[in-house]
Amino acid sequence: MKVRDTKRGRLRTAWLVGGASAVVLAGAYAGGAWFLGGQVPAGTKVHGVDIGGMDAAQAADALHAELGPVAGRGVRVAAAGRDATLDPAASGLALDVDATLEDQTGYTLDPSVLWHRLSGGGPLEPVLTADEDRLRGALEAASARLDRVPVEGAIAFRDARPSVAEPVAGSVVDIDAAVPLVAAAWFDAPRPIDLPAETIEPAVEAKAFDRARTDLAEPLVAGPVTVTAGGLKASLGPEVLADAAAFAVADDRVSMTLDNEALADALLEANPDLASTARDARIELRNGRPAVLPSVPGRGVDTAGLADKILKAASTPRRTAAVKLSVTQPELTTAGAKALGVKEQLVEFSTPYPTYDALRTKNLRAGAAKLNGVLVMPGETFSLIEHLAPITAANGYFDSGVVVDGFESKALGGGLSQISTQLFNAGFLAGMDDVEHQPHSRWFDRYPAGREATLWEGVIDMKWRNNTGHAVMIQTWVADRVYTRLWGTDVWDVATSTSDHFDVRKPRTVYNAGEKCVPESGGQEGFSVTVTRDRKSATRTLPRETLRWTYQPWNKVVCGEKP
Repeated sequence: MKVRDTKRGRLRTAWLVGGASAVVLAGAYAGGAWFLGGQVPAGTKVHGVDIGGMDAAQAADALHAELGPVAGRGVRVAAAGRDATLDPAASGLALDVDATLEDQTGYTLDPSVLWHRLSGGGPLEPVLTADEDRLRGALEAASARLDRVPVEGAIAFRDARPSVAEPVAGSVVDIDAAVPLVAAAWFDAPRPIDLPAETIEPAVEAKAFDRARTDLAEPLVAGPVTVTAGGLKASLGPEVLADAAAFAVADDRVSMTLDNEALADALLEANPDLASTARDARIELRNGRPAVLPSVPGRGVDTAGLADKILKAASTPRRTAAVKLSVTQPELTTAGAKALGVKEQLVEFSTPYPTYDALRTKNLRAGAAKLNGVLVMPGETFSLIEHLAPITAANGYFDSGVVVDGFESKALGGGLSQISTQLFNAGFLAGMDDVEHQPHSRWFDRYPAGREATLWEGVIDMKWRNNTGHAVMIQTWVADRVYTRLWGTDVWDVATSTSDHFDVRKPRTVYNAGEKCVPESGGQEGFSVTVTRDRKSATRTLPRETLRWTYQPWNKVVCGEKP
């Protein structure tokens, strides 16, 4: 007979039943963990985007779709009233979706995580990243727009009244402080992010300009200043004084000075009797040759220190400045005029002119008269138009024949191209530097081919530069021919040569429908030509120059439309 140990059996049965229950519970826990890890907890929202109940891929797609455009929007920043926009991608700013969703899905047995998933999610902050080096570079670039350079104050006269422009402080973005600020606040910022900035004060405070107005400017123009010299006097009004004034800023103070030369000119304009009676030496043509007329000392007001005297007088009740009359010397003395070296003939050039056109001859005489005796100083560029203009009837010119666009016509000053040719050749043959000239479109056989120059006010000028180191005087006149001489000091040995005519072109018949058409019989051929010039002095030889020009043929001109 077997006796069974009932106590041990009961224990074994209990263990088997309990163990089975634990296994069941563990399996249930693990199964629940697996189930909860497959989706984002209900109620989870990232920056307003509801991703609760979605699996990881769905949640990532939703955040990319909804928040990706937000992360890509320009980030507006502002400082001192100015704003700029940063490109997030270029500035190293980004939304990290994967990091944002980390721990929201996936298998875990962590009871705290499982409890969070079981009880439901809530607001979830997006994870943002910032590359500080790139963000710093972007902010430094933006600061070029955001920084304000301080505006220094200024004082000036407006209609003889002092006007002060107050200085304005500037500012510069504090990049070190701005980097972490923007990194934390850039995403979907509701308004421009105000960046920290440091104020930069102007170099000179506003009170310095206020003092200059009160102490300097206002007394200067409080009334006229009277200048006396012996028994003579002149009054300089506030407008004159204001025009001569200038202000300077240095060492945190504003000073005022007066233009001594401008005041001296104004003084002589106010009373011409104060002007010097000294006479400059002159170089004039006498008996067909240049002669030096001696200078003469004189007497006039001594304007040295005039500005300082007027400044001092403006601060006194009487407002009177006294200057002296003294012996004055001419600006150009006899010795100085002689030293200019206008002593010998450099060149003479002449061309014939058509005597049948009386008005053209009058233009030649008018132009020659304006040039006769002109002195071209060393290094100066002679401009023919400067001496002949304006080409108007009031200035002594008449209508005569010209060539316009290849056709004969009439215009004021017709014939002055012959004066231009005269002066071009005189300068060319004397060795002057050719600055500007243009030959005629058609060749007039009274001029040397390739070595002549037309003229048209406002369009074509004739210029050469005096390179002799001495003054050059022009002499020109109209007699049986048009003559031009240059006087000075002979420096250049000049040699010229002219080629035969080449590329010859026959004339043809053309039609001109213009109202001022002048019919022409034509007949002269067109051609090309080259002119060379060599120049040497006692000390140097210049490179050879070559001029080339192509003349149009003298076509037969028929007035009217081509049939």
